[in-house]
Parts: sequence; C-alpha cells; structure tokens
Amino acid sequence: MAKPNYAFEKRQRELAKKKKQDEKDARKREARNSAPVQPQPPKASPTVEAPATTPDAPAAPVPRIHRRAAS
Repeated sequence: MAKPNYAFEKRQRELAKKKKQDEKDARKREARNSAPVQPQPPKASPTVEAPATTPDAPAAPVPRIHRRAAS
C-alpha cells in the first residue's frame, strides 16, 4: 500500500491559499483604482469668537500640571 505524501498535500493547500489571497488583493487593487476620485469641497473654518472679558469677571481657571517629584 502506498504511503500518503503529506508534504505534497500541504504544499498544494498553501499554493491554493496564496492564489486565493492574490486574487483578493487584485480585486481590492482594481476597486481602489477604478473608484472615481471626487474632490472634496473646502470646509469652511468655524469662526470662533473670543469671549468678552470684563475686568470684574474672574479669569478662566488655569489647568494644573502635575510633575513628578525629583528623587
């Protein structure tokens, strides 16, 4: 009785898997290249107005920066 050649079968499975992946990559590449490139309209920058500060109004709190103590 003939002994099965597992190395050959494994190689065939690997080749089939690689071929399938190559076909998938080719489809993706084709879809990416054939997609029409639409120019994006420039976004209007939102106008940010500075809040009016009055002398008697408290200033905005300043965030504190915690630093590690030197050891």
